[in-house]
Amino acid sequence: MGGVDDEEPALKRMKLSSNGLVGLSNGSSSVEPVRGGLSSDSMARTLPSKEDEQVVGSKGVIKRDEFVRIIAKALYSLGYRKSGERLEEESGIALHSPGVNLFTQQVLDGNWDESVATLRKIGLTDETVVRSASCLILEQKFFELLNREKVMEALKTLREEITPLCNYSSRIRDLSSCIVAPSPKQDVLKVRSRSKLLEELQKLLPPTVMIPEKRLEHLVEQALILQQEACPFHNSMDMMSLYSDHNCGKDLIPSKTVQILEKHDGEVWFVQFSHNGKYLASASNDQTTIIWEVGVNGLSIKHRLSGHQKPIHSVSWSPNDEELLTCGVEECVRRWDVSTDGKEVESWKGQKSLKISDLDITDDEEVILSICKPNTVLLFNRETKVERFIEESQPLTSFSLSKDNKFLLVDLLNQEIHLWNIEGDPMLVGKYKGHQRARYIIRSCFGGLKQAFIASGSEDSQVYIWHRSSGEPIEILPGHSGSVNCVSWNPANPHMLASASDDRTIRIWGLNSLNKKYQNGQSNGIHYCNGGT
Repeated sequence: MGGVDDEEPALKRMKLSSNGLVGLSNGSSSVEPVRGGLSSDSMARTLPSKEDEQVVGSKGVIKRDEFVRIIAKALYSLGYRKSGERLEEESGIALHSPGVNLFTQQVLDGNWDESVATLRKIGLTDETVVRSASCLILEQKFFELLNREKVMEALKTLREEITPLCNYSSRIRDLSSCIVAPSPKQDVLKVRSRSKLLEELQKLLPPTVMIPEKRLEHLVEQALILQQEACPFHNSMDMMSLYSDHNCGKDLIPSKTVQILEKHDGEVWFVQFSHNGKYLASASNDQTTIIWEVGVNGLSIKHRLSGHQKPIHSVSWSPNDEELLTCGVEECVRRWDVSTDGKEVESWKGQKSLKISDLDITDDEEVILSICKPNTVLLFNRETKVERFIEESQPLTSFSLSKDNKFLLVDLLNQEIHLWNIEGDPMLVGKYKGHQRARYIIRSCFGGLKQAFIASGSEDSQVYIWHRSSGEPIEILPGHSGSVNCVSWNPANPHMLASASDDRTIRIWGLNSLNKKYQNGQSNGIHYCNGGT
């Protein structure tokens, strides 16, 4: 089982030649002790400086007036108007200047000419911003006039007010077409609410003039996301709390064998969960593929697919998970209906050509990915016929495409896994090391919540898991007694991982915190266990 002297089929057992293949300042200032008739305690105590009173927080990096204004803005946004007004009054810090308050009220009241005039008096230094904001206001005036069927006034506004300000002739043509060939339904739709207009204006104006909507919410969300991304074990869909800093433990990583599937009669070379996570397909050198159904009490056999005359080295699910492709070693590709009776639908066997060791296609069916040369992955756009390439210094053995089709995980001969960003020109963004690969094809995968982890098999009979962003190893899972050839993380359950091995078994990994005993422990060739290996 995985020995060096065994007679091995081509793709699985080929021996791959190594030649071929700052600290932050707190912003505070100290004050000299006052000399005179004071006690030693008084002399040791520093007095608050004016600068200290202008900041909040232990690091001295938050400006008090900005902090108060953002809180007041949040109170108003949440509907707590009285509380917002009380905060402004008690702190003596106004949310906005009198000029901005006047401008806001003029926009809400539809006093368009006055609001354009006030816009130039609220401290804007960028003329481009003034012109763009004025155009937005005057367009609102234009559409409201049209909506009230005041066509001549709308035309005058377009000619005399909007056209001199707007630099885009296409926009002028669009507005003119609303007069020449009006569509009543479209005209009504184009009249945005005045509060919506204010939101658009806030995006244009500097935040020092008008505080953006939901600024406090944005800052809090940003802090939570940064904590989440910094957490090496984050793998939970539970809402994060604001009451304490976020910190997950290893118990959220599937690291405990919760089930062992023992129905194959030969080495298991490939496993892959369906897109919906309800099924697992496993392929073996016993020339069969098994479809396992994921249930409350573990995985059980749904179909056994027989028909290949040689070992099966890979499978692929259809987008709707109703069909499965199986590929035999130097044999043929077969298509199966696995949603009903598990019968073979058709097979393809052509003339022998250039051997392609891995192949995939993006979900939009636009880009085909293949290992076209020992060191190269080809990304071919079917529509534009544009070819892009990922070129490595070492031979490739396999690859895996991320769920969002933006990243590619490439397994190399030199016992490294490389992560490539394939949006635009391919860029190497991560490396993962530690597993063993000397003779066989070992496959890796993305997995966990938001695919935040990388998992891989290994010839030392273990499963390796790394944090995707940092590249740090976080778990090594023993249990198999032969080379681990392939791993697959359930896309619908971040706490379920499957591994396939030369020991003829598939292990299902779950959370250490689970203490679940399955029923019918020895039925259907399935061995259930409760944490033991």
